[in-house]
Amino acid sequence: MKPVVFLPEAEQEMLEAAIYYESKSSGLGIDYLAEVERATKSVSDSPNTWSVVAGELRRRLVRRFPFGILYRIEPEEIVIIAVAHLRRKPGYWKERIKS
Repeated sequence: MKPVVFLPEAEQEMLEAAIYYESKSSGLGIDYLAEVERATKSVSDSPNTWSVVAGELRRRLVRRFPFGILYRIEPEEIVIIAVAHLRRKPGYWKERIKS
C-alpha cells in the first residue's frame, strides 16, 4: 500500500463537489466524500488495477457519482492529479501533468 497525495487543485475540486452535493441534499456531500475515500483506498491498495487513460495516468471511477480519480504512480507515492467530473470539461486536467 502506497501513500496517496492530492495535488492542491485535485483536493479543491473534490471539496467543491462535496459542498455542491451537500447543498442539494443533506448528507449527500458526506456520501460523496466517503465514496472518493473508498476509491482512493482501493487505488492505494492496488494502483496497477485501474485503466490507463493517458501516458502513465490511470483512472479509478467513483461509485454512485460521475467522477473519476486520475492518478500517477510514483516510486514512493501515488499522486492524485484530479477528481474529475466525467461529463464536464473533458481533459481540463491535462495541463497538470505537463510538468
